Amino acid sequence: MITADSLRTQTCKDLAQIAKKHKVDGWHSMRKEQLIMAILRVVRRNNAAKKGATSGSRQPRKAAAKKTATGKGKQSADHESKRQVELKLPNQLPKDVTTACSQQAEGGEVKKDRFVVMVRDSYWLHACWELRRQGVERAAAALRHDWHTAKPVIRLLSVSADDTTNASERVLRDIPIHGGVNNWYIDVSDPPSTYRLDIGYLAENGRYYSLARSNRVTTPPAGACDTLDENWRDVAANFDSVYALSGGYSGESGAGDLQELFEERLRRPMGASVVTRFGIASEEMHESYGAFHFEVDAEMIVYGVATPGSHVTLRGRPVELREDGSFTLRVALPDGRQVCPIVANNANGTEQRTTVLALERNTKSLETLVREPQQPSAD
Repeated sequence: MITADSLRTQTCKDLAQIAKKHKVDGWHSMRKEQLIMAILRVVRRNNAAKKGATSGSRQPRKAAAKKTATGKGKQSADHESKRQVELKLPNQLPKDVTTACSQQAEGGEVKKDRFVVMVRDSYWLHACWELRRQGVERAAAALRHDWHTAKPVIRLLSVSADDTTNASERVLRDIPIHGGVNNWYIDVSDPPSTYRLDIGYLAENGRYYSLARSNRVTTPPAGACDTLDENWRDVAANFDSVYALSGGYSGESGAGDLQELFEERLRRPMGASVVTRFGIASEEMHESYGAFHFEVDAEMIVYGVATPGSHVTLRGRPVELREDGSFTLRVALPDGRQVCPIVANNANGTEQRTTVLALERNTKSLETLVREPQQPSAD
C-alpha cells in the first residue's frame, strides 16, 4: 500500500520512476515532496475510480431502466454532456515555455535567451532556461500548420569526447515538457558520459524547431556523488564541483550563461579570471600571508581479495588479510618506473599465484607564473 510515510523512505530517483509508472504529469520538474504529493493524488484518484466502476457494475438493471425512461431528448443531452467531458479529459498542458520565465524576470521581460544544464550527480542533469516570447512566435511561424501538433521538448544529445562540433552529437531521446516551469530534471545513464541539451518544439510528423542550445556537461563516474542535490543551498556548498562538471571552465560560448546563472542564484560574483576568482590584491595582503609554499606528492593504494587463510606478499613484505580475505595497503610512489609483484599462496602452500603491477610516475614542476599585485575593484 502506498502511503506518504512509505514514499518518504524512497530516493528521488525511485520516486521519479513511481511517478512515471503512475503517469504523473510534470514529474520531471518536481522535487521530492512535490513528487510524494502528486503520487498520492493519482493513487487516490485511481482507487476512487475503481470503486466507482465496481459500484456501477452491481446495478446494471437499474441503469438500463433509467435509460429507457429518459427518452430521446434526455439521451441527446446526456450524449452532448458526455462529449464535452471527453473533450476536457486530456490534460492539455500549456506549451508556451516562456511563461514562467517572463513572470519571474525583472521588468516582466527576458532580455536574452538562456538555456543552461548542470550536473547534479552521475544519473541526473538539471536544466534551467529563460526564453523570450519572440522565439516561440518564430517557431509557430516556421512550423506553420504543424504548429498545432507541436509540443515542447528537451532534446538529449550525446556528445563525443573532446569534440564540440555538431557532427559528433547524436540524439538520444526527446523529453516532453510543458509551459509554466523554467527547469527540468533529466535522467541519464552510462556514467561518465558527455551531453548537451536542446530545447524546442517537435511536431507529430517529426519536424523540430530549436529555441536554444545548452552548454556541454560530463557526468562523473558512478558512485562519485550518491546524493541528489535538492536545492540551491546544496549547490552553493559545492558550487565549484558542479560548475566544473557543467562545463564552466571549458571555455565554450555557453559557459558565460552558466556563470551568469550561478552568480544570480548564489548572489555573489564568481569572477571571470584567476585574478578576480582568487582575489589577488595588494602587496600588503601578500606579505601578511608570508612565503608561498606548494608541494605535491603521490601514493599508490593497492587492494584485492584472496581466499581467507592465504599468505600474500607485496615485494616480499607480508600483507595482512581481513577476515573475508580482502586487503588494502598504501605504497610509496616515487618518480620513475616501479614494478610491484604481489604473490599469493594458499593455506597449505600447494598453489601460488602472482600478479605484477608496473607503473611509472613522471613529475614535472612548471615555471612559476608571477602576477603583478592588483587592488580589488570598488564594484
